[in-house]
Formats: sequence, C-alpha cells, structure tokens
Amino acid sequence: MPGQRGDTLLDHAVRYAGERHWDVLPGSWLEIVDGVPRCVCREATCPSPGAHPLRSAWAAETAGSGPGARRLWERTPFASVLLPTGRTFDAVDVPEVAGCLALARMERLDVPLGPVTSTPHGRMLFFVLPGAAAKAPGVIRRLGWSPGALDLTTRGEGDWVAAPPTRVGARGSVQWARRPTAANRWLPDADALLPHLAYACGQEAATSRER
Repeated sequence: MPGQRGDTLLDHAVRYAGERHWDVLPGSWLEIVDGVPRCVCREATCPSPGAHPLRSAWAAETAGSGPGARRLWERTPFASVLLPTGRTFDAVDVPEVAGCLALARMERLDVPLGPVTSTPHGRMLFFVLPGAAAKAPGVIRRLGWSPGALDLTTRGEGDWVAAPPTRVGARGSVQWARRPTAANRWLPDADALLPHLAYACGQEAATSRER
C-alpha cells in the first residue's frame, strides 16, 4: 500500500483501515507556538509530543474501516495516526541499531517479515500476530537471557503505536523501514522473529558494555 507524495494524514488513516484492516485512532498533533512545535495536550513534559491518545477512553474511539476513518479525520484533520495494538497485530519494540542488525539477518535467512517502523527516537517496531506480549518472556528465557536484561519490549492489548507519517515532536516523523505490502499482509508469529531480535539486542548490550 504505497503512499503518494502529498498524501494527508486522513489519506494514510483511510488506507490503513480500508486496505490493511487495521483499527486507527486519531491522536494528538503539533502546533507551532512562538516558532516551536508543541503538543496540543499542553503538557510541558509530554513524553510523545504530537503522537499520543488525547483521552483515557481512547480504545472506544477507533475506526476499523475506510469510511469510519474518514469521518474521524474530517473532524480532526491534523490528528496523528495511531494504531491500537493487541487487535490485528502486536509490535516488538527494539533499539534501532539492534533492529537494523536483526532485519538484515532475517532478510538474509528469508525469515517472513511483516511491516516495520522506524521512529525518530531511535526505535524500530516489528509488526507480528497478536500474542507477542505473552510469548516474549518465555522465548527470551529459553534463549538464555533474562527478559529484563534486554532492551526489548512488546506492544499488545491496551497499547498503541504511531503510524507513518506521524510526526513526533521536533525530531521528525515515524517512517516505514519495511512498508506494508500485499506480500506481508499475513503477519509472522512472534516466535519466528523474537530469537533474531533478542540476539541482536544481546549483541548491542554486549557491545555497549565494552565501550
């Protein structure tokens, strides 16, 4: 589902919901105040400026179809595009360095992959079938690591991820490291990716300790 130059956030939200059948959620956005981009939530210490739900009951404010997404974004055209996890997909969240290492390794080994995002905060998120949050600790322990020792987390039920081209603060926008396509419509199980991602995170942790 390649986008077109000049597409609006509404266009992207409609495609995610209509073509990919992902639930979409309009989130916060950035306003320029005295030349500085600030989140509309007005929180001075906002951890995800311009890219978070605006209400605690956000889980009931999603749309799962193209027409539904269009109605939501026509009311808030500047809203960021958020994707609730734990519904049609979970996401495995790792540092960008480890993510790039794992991505190259998995492509070399022809491991089936789903979409992957890259955030301006230096993270990569690998989309997998729901259930990753429950599986990850056991898989990591079987590989010989303590789950808390690796910089690897999962986004599942009750959580969300920001979708491209959502902008996060002044650092830039979320981008696709691996775009959604017809070939990766069927998402992989977390079991297939976690060993590679955990290994890459372990390698990065070891390298950091040696510096």
